[in-house]
Amino acid sequence: MTIRLTVAQALVRFLAAQYTERDGERQRLIGATWGIFGHGNVAGIGQALVEYADVMPYHQGRNEQSMVHAAVGYARQSNRLSTHAVTTSIGPGATNLVTGAALATINHLPVLLLPGDVFATRPADPVLQQLELPYAGDVSVNDTLRPVSKYFDRVTRPEALIPSALQAMRVLTDPVETGAVTLALPQDVQAEAFDWPEEFFSARVWTVRRPGADPTELAEAVRAIRSAARPLVIAGGGVHHSRAEEALAEFAAATRIPVASTQAGKGSLRYDHPQDVGGIGHTGTATADELARTADLVIGVGTRYTDFTTASGTLFENPAVRFLNLNIAPFDGHKLAGLPLVADARSGLEELTERLQMHGHRVAGTYVSEYTEDKERWEQRVDACFEADEIDARPTQTQVIGALDALVDESDVIINAAGSLPGDLHKLWRARSYDQYHLEYGYSCMGYEIPAALGVKLAAPERNVWALVGDGTYLMMPTEIVTAVQEGIAIKILLVQNHGYASIGGLSDSVGGERFGTAYRYPAEDGTFTGAPLPVDLAANAASLGMRVLRAKTVRDLRAALAEARAADTPTCVYVETETSDTVSGAPPAQAWWDVPVAETATRPSAVKARELYERHVSTRRRHL
Repeated sequence: MTIRLTVAQALVRFLAAQYTERDGERQRLIGATWGIFGHGNVAGIGQALVEYADVMPYHQGRNEQSMVHAAVGYARQSNRLSTHAVTTSIGPGATNLVTGAALATINHLPVLLLPGDVFATRPADPVLQQLELPYAGDVSVNDTLRPVSKYFDRVTRPEALIPSALQAMRVLTDPVETGAVTLALPQDVQAEAFDWPEEFFSARVWTVRRPGADPTELAEAVRAIRSAARPLVIAGGGVHHSRAEEALAEFAAATRIPVASTQAGKGSLRYDHPQDVGGIGHTGTATADELARTADLVIGVGTRYTDFTTASGTLFENPAVRFLNLNIAPFDGHKLAGLPLVADARSGLEELTERLQMHGHRVAGTYVSEYTEDKERWEQRVDACFEADEIDARPTQTQVIGALDALVDESDVIINAAGSLPGDLHKLWRARSYDQYHLEYGYSCMGYEIPAALGVKLAAPERNVWALVGDGTYLMMPTEIVTAVQEGIAIKILLVQNHGYASIGGLSDSVGGERFGTAYRYPAEDGTFTGAPLPVDLAANAASLGMRVLRAKTVRDLRAALAEARAADTPTCVYVETETSDTVSGAPPAQAWWDVPVAETATRPSAVKARELYERHVSTRRRHL
């Protein structure tokens, strides 16, 4: 039996029948489609979404990049078992997807991209928005998506959709290979009819694997842990993707090995778990970083060991340090010349715990006492950062975080990606549930927060979802406020005004850049942007997009506004201008170095001094072999 449909109609019906299953839990793979329509998709995918509105929900986006961010937020909140599709026109609509696609792929989060493409039959060349290359007739702007996609195909014939769509689903549901998947759809092919086999539209379940460890690798891992005196776990995003939080907690309780976390892994243990020692690396806690410096075995669980995590190769100072890497991806399992334990995070942790309990293995009590006392001292530093002696004064950024920290419970989700907030949050935030802390730091993409909050709220409508946004990030991409208002998606935005790029300003100052071009101010007579702050009213901007805005001038105002926003059932923004000293947030300084190359020759004293410090730090870098 066959069914005659257009390519676009067939694709929409196919997507509506795809499911994932893991641990007996089944859910729809493509929960909805985001779209902005133009001449590359309006008559194809656009018409198909109207045709099948009963089986494929639709969300109207305002920016193509932000639609991808919303889909990624949804996918992460759904533990990568469900995601959204994103459709755009050809040309600028398609190329606007590139940043979002890179973010998805870098963070190993599934999203399906359906950009329109130029005519496959080439009735006229060039059509509107078509790229012409004299040396290649088969290249379009969509080819910019190839390097940031985990799977890419251009569907130039109707019958080619069947194998292409199946390959796309395979990659989206592969825990190792997942990321952005792109099916470029020529606009004439989208509208072309074809007789499709009925089986193409039957419900199809994609099982998400949980592979166990190889026995030899497992035995070697157990031996390495048992022989270590000062082991340290680094929990990465793979712990969350695998839903291995309980397995990690059991492993930590059984062995008493301390657990640090990357930005993606924070919340793998609750902040008050005895073995949780906080964030690690350049934005980490003093407790975790001191343990890293003396560790003789680092057990990475689901981490990619990014530059921030390893402090640019300077953090793990013990001459005898070795690495044991539990990761479902062999590529990451072999990093830092480590012992690979290639397995699903939950499966691997459960197997390690069982084997170690058979031997009655636990770290020494003196080691436990050491990190427990250090953890308590760090918590006192957090309390000091959050404390506000004068509640009728303008708050610092850390006091803003503290006010929110005091208000939320384990059901709230906080979202951030860029600026000075990620560093402060990694050090200070007290994660109360495994999915409360949603930091996109693989790409650290300005503009991610607001659209991602939409995706998270769509995946978890019962949760309070907070987008923590600085003024720099807000100006990048506030457009999806309109979508939140349109669909009544009650996200909360905490908009922090500090008049510029605070994070890069501080970095610039430390590397001899003298904060050049990082403040939102008028130019001074010397040409630098050091004049008065710009009279930009971001609160008024948010209100003009339809959002309810609460202005907070003091700590007292802020506490009341946050409580009011949390109780609101409509999209609500809390706007606060922070008290700063040279745009410094007030958080503890970095506890580990980060390599940002400094000018090797310069005449300005700040750059000369920064280079001297840089050379001292870079001399401590090592290759782990």
